Amino acid sequence: MSFLDRIREINRHDPDAFIPFVVDSRRLGAVRKDRIGAVLSATDAFVRSRDGSLTFADTLAAGTPEVVAARNRAMAAAAARLAETESIGRLRGELYPAACRFGETPAFVVDRAAVPFFGLRAWGVHLNGYTWRDGALHMWVGRRAKDKPTYPGRLDNMVAGGQPVGLGPMENLVKECAEEADIPEALARQARPAGAITYVQQASEGLKPDVQFCFDLELPPAFVPRNTDGEIESFALQPIERVAETVSETREFKDNCNLVIVDFLIRHGFIPPDDPDYVALVQGLHP
Repeated sequence: MSFLDRIREINRHDPDAFIPFVVDSRRLGAVRKDRIGAVLSATDAFVRSRDGSLTFADTLAAGTPEVVAARNRAMAAAAARLAETESIGRLRGELYPAACRFGETPAFVVDRAAVPFFGLRAWGVHLNGYTWRDGALHMWVGRRAKDKPTYPGRLDNMVAGGQPVGLGPMENLVKECAEEADIPEALARQARPAGAITYVQQASEGLKPDVQFCFDLELPPAFVPRNTDGEIESFALQPIERVAETVSETREFKDNCNLVIVDFLIRHGFIPPDDPDYVALVQGLHP
């Protein structure tokens, strides 16, 4: 196995298995063909267009503020019904924007649990928390709680979280730092934005054409993270070489965390330009 395997694995998806979800003449998402029946039976807000794509009914077609508000209500009802029928997991109580680009006015908002079902793009923040011990770089690694609805028990970045409506990436990162690792705000705000990684993952929940904003934070050697929201079972401080080996040789990390760490390894010189996979790795992080 290799770093490149981790990138290829997360980007495996079958476009032919999905039907486009088109809103305001733009493809915002995609729904699995075998789940279209569940969508249409959950609400009368959707119809199939002439080309076969899923779209809103005529009453929700225009993107005026009043219609967007009605879409939001329709999506809330659809998500609730899909959760009741176990087509999606339990509702999360976090609203995510439906948009093609980060920061644009969303076509509607919907509960986080329904985002991959509709194949909508989601954004998130991931923090590489690291420090130096005896002249060597070490990274803090979290292990997800076993009762997490996604990837229970898998390894994770020190801090990571989805990007809900109403928060900027830094504000969201500060919030997640407090909840997941008990990092004080003043320290969390020292995190440096370090770009983003993208991928399109076909998962059991649906399609994830996602973007993760990456941040680096050098922590004081004496700092020890402490989880406060129950989502992380434990933390371990590991030499960066061990972290790299875990990513390269195992599937212990949550899938997208592998990409965040590979990006860190490239940017900090642990994967050098003379690595035969270097260019493929750089390109693979931004398909």
